Amino acid sequence: MAVETLTFGCRLNTVESEVIRAHAGVAGRDRVVVNTCAVTAEAGRQARKAIRRLARERPDAEIVVTGCGAQVETATYAAMPEVARLVGNDAKLQPETWAEKTWAEFGERVAIDDIMAVRASAPTRIAHLPDRTRAFVPVQNGCDHRCTFCVIPFGRGNSRSLAVDDVVDQVRRIVAHGGCEVVLTGVDLTAYGRDHGAPASLGRLVRAILAEVPDLGRLRLSSIDSIEADDDLMAAIATEPRLMPHLHLSLQAGDDLVLKRMKRRHTRADAIRFCEEVRRLRPEIMFGADLIAGFPTETEAQFRRSLDLVAECGLTHLHVFPYSSRPGTPAARMPPVADSVVRERAARLREAGTASLARHLAGEVGRTHRVLAERGGIGRTEGFTPVRLDPAIPAGTLCDVAIAGHDGRMLIAAPRSSAG
Repeated sequence: MAVETLTFGCRLNTVESEVIRAHAGVAGRDRVVVNTCAVTAEAGRQARKAIRRLARERPDAEIVVTGCGAQVETATYAAMPEVARLVGNDAKLQPETWAEKTWAEFGERVAIDDIMAVRASAPTRIAHLPDRTRAFVPVQNGCDHRCTFCVIPFGRGNSRSLAVDDVVDQVRRIVAHGGCEVVLTGVDLTAYGRDHGAPASLGRLVRAILAEVPDLGRLRLSSIDSIEADDDLMAAIATEPRLMPHLHLSLQAGDDLVLKRMKRRHTRADAIRFCEEVRRLRPEIMFGADLIAGFPTETEAQFRRSLDLVAECGLTHLHVFPYSSRPGTPAARMPPVADSVVRERAARLREAGTASLARHLAGEVGRTHRVLAERGGIGRTEGFTPVRLDPAIPAGTLCDVAIAGHDGRMLIAAPRSSAG
């Protein structure tokens, strides 16, 4: 039977689960690979809950655990009797790991590699993800930074990038299989190429893809660190219409002292200045952002500066994270904010995001957008705003639609006859 995967966490994990599925092929027994996340304590809790549920519902299944959770919380997962084997984050992407001969001879129950010793990333070489309209292409893995709240570098290792030619070949393969939108993704995407040396950069990669794959309809970027945006990326934002006008920013906070305690590399003024400059270059740009509520030592006044950043940067799509203490990180040793206050601040940030989104949606009514239709009767505009569409429009179709209204969460397209 085909190997089943259960995925938690980021888009990178989603793509990697498909790589695992392709490498594992057909197993000789009922096997489930759980690809875990470690970014928050809740992510780990949900993964372990799912593992226990799987063991109850499918007592004959062999449960294999991998991913960042397995890498950084090895002892926790190894202590679970439901887990048959643990596989490291690098080994999970190697075809030989999943070969039946190797599996049969696999003597160690816990096989966690030294992720910090890994110096290269292999291309995924998959043409699409089942049931997904847009294709995600990992171009970078790992992180050289050490933000005080984050364990991901210890789950992913040091920053390493694919060669430009490998990325371009992957995008060509996706387009040849009918894909019209590609999303470049990574752990620290704007660090792309730094391990290769100058002049490699994310901006140069973007321009190479657009120049060498002219049939690609849309290119997007996943989360970026604005302070690392290079000149070629800024030029591409300004001049390349196929690079979609949407950036998701890793901002995390709006107060300079909190940012310093987080060991971030930008200031509040840097974030505002970046958004202003990008908006000058591309007036239709839409911004999303990651923000953490209740970081240790955060005062009410400091939190309000994060709250104010929503308007000052013009953020529309927020990912709000209540601070989650991760064992072994410097932030875990800082004076904590009370849990009730963390939850209350996270709720206020989400409310600000909801209000900002509603204002944006109201301003779109009456306009026409080119929308990529997805399954389930929804689509995304160029700026990544969701649109409710006629469900008869096939997934993967690019179509021009007039916006008739909104429901506070997404736009509503006019009937197809009205949209022309």
